[in-house]
Amino acid sequence: MERTLHPMDRTKWDPSTRSAAVVRDGVVVERHGETADARPVASITKLVTATAVLVAVEEGTVDLGDPAGPPGSTVAHLLAHTSGLAFDGDALVDQPGRRRIYSNTGYELLGAHLEERSGLSAATYVTEAVLTPLHMERSRLTGSVAAGLEASVDDLVRLIGEFRRPSLLDPDTARRFSDVAFPGVAGVVPGWGRHDPCDWGLGPEIRGTKEPHWMGQRCSPATYGHFGGSGTYLWFDPLADVGCVVFADREFGEWATTVWPVQSDGIWSAGSAS
Repeated sequence: MERTLHPMDRTKWDPSTRSAAVVRDGVVVERHGETADARPVASITKLVTATAVLVAVEEGTVDLGDPAGPPGSTVAHLLAHTSGLAFDGDALVDQPGRRRIYSNTGYELLGAHLEERSGLSAATYVTEAVLTPLHMERSRLTGSVAAGLEASVDDLVRLIGEFRRPSLLDPDTARRFSDVAFPGVAGVVPGWGRHDPCDWGLGPEIRGTKEPHWMGQRCSPATYGHFGGSGTYLWFDPLADVGCVVFADREFGEWATTVWPVQSDGIWSAGSAS
């Protein structure tokens, strides 16, 4: 049952927050704003794309070891941002596996590889493999597989439900999604600086020991998720069984480096309260 907010709970919602939801033990315990409204979620798209790629792996359409991207790179490298590709464009910054270089280009190449192997458009595959079975009814991939998803808070809560209790993926595959891929690799989280190590899974960023960090300080190192340049973020702490989705009313910027860690700590505290 969704609980009624105590007035003090509202202090966690910065004035920039447009809509949000907090999930505890699979139940939405707080909502804020119009959570059914869809909007662009930018790089949170990568969580959905990565899930679709792993569905393709289980179907035998794609293999994590398939060559993809620059020489020596594989599907797994592209998923985990270790292909060596630059943030945007096809420049090669380093050899595969040496650094965590966040790359939109890598995800575009994943989409192209998925299309080639499946014979379907990436948007069709993502819709049929993830959006439709999870009943993400307000969601649609309108462009880039790296950043072109439109979704509602409620739909992304359903995605958190998939993280909690995988229905699309075998549990072993789901663990690979959220376990550190290519451990010990250093890298940069856009907007948050360099970290060594810079933990990432086969799609989601993993909290690990990064400081400072947008997920705050209270969640466990196993917490994973993603944020988007449209001012959106999603994280799930599997140890506390707490997750959240937050949509701001402005694009990501310096303001978020102050607001989001404090807000995430407040969300975690409310979500983990008995």
